[in-house]
Amino acid sequence: MKTLKITLLFCLVSIFSFAEVSKDQKTALVDLYNATNGDSWTQSWDLDQPVSKWHGITIDNEKVVAINLSFNGLNGTLPESISKLTHLKSLNLSFNKIGGELPNTLVSMINLEELKLFSNVFNGEIPTDIGDLEKLKSLELFNNDFVGEIPSSIGKLTKLESLILSSNQLIGHLPSNLSNLKSLKVLSVFDNRLLGTIPSTIGGLAQLEELVLSNNAFYGELPSELAQLTNLKTLLLGQNQFKGNFAALKAKFPNIVDFDLDDVNRNSALATLDAEEEDEN
Repeated sequence: MKTLKITLLFCLVSIFSFAEVSKDQKTALVDLYNATNGDSWTQSWDLDQPVSKWHGITIDNEKVVAINLSFNGLNGTLPESISKLTHLKSLNLSFNKIGGELPNTLVSMINLEELKLFSNVFNGEIPTDIGDLEKLKSLELFNNDFVGEIPSSIGKLTKLESLILSSNQLIGHLPSNLSNLKSLKVLSVFDNRLLGTIPSTIGGLAQLEELVLSNNAFYGELPSELAQLTNLKTLLLGQNQFKGNFAALKAKFPNIVDFDLDDVNRNSALATLDAEEEDEN
């Protein structure tokens, strides 16, 4: 009788150990593995083992809630079936060699809070409906080959704290509705092909600590509303075509630590930060 109880207990433990995630979730993970040359990853998966033992996977209540495969030698493209991971909160595939366009199905992963795809070789445009990911707190797509304009739907990401799109090939203007991102602390778009004046609405980003606009084709006067960003610690504006003389600009920001302008703008004094009529988007 005692042996029978032990056997039954072992069977129950085995069942609960392997009943971890749904078939759809496991299939989506296997698709990711196959689409990114999983056999050659730095830390590969043993597909015969439970998903909980797979490197970089976090499971909560039988749901895949996080994937962290950064620095892991992924090489390929993202499969559309990744959208089946509907409970995913964090997707970090940074520092790999994943290319191609982002699948449009990505925007249906509405529970995402972190999307970190930086330092890959993605191309194509940022999905126009990226704003559907309304729970996002961090959107980091820098150091890829994204083209096209910054989607205006980004203005819907009102919980966003970090928006880093630097070192791509983005064109066009900064969306004026970025002012909707009241929780934003980091806005970095340096080393793109962006142009136009800086929208005065940027002064509404009261929580902003880092504003990095360097190495673009912005021009005109900086808006006077910029001085409202009293929490700024980093302000990098160099290698643009801003007008005026901004030697006294640093004094406008009591918490500034990192500050950069072109050498031509370092002389003389700044009387005011005059707003220029904004270009229409």
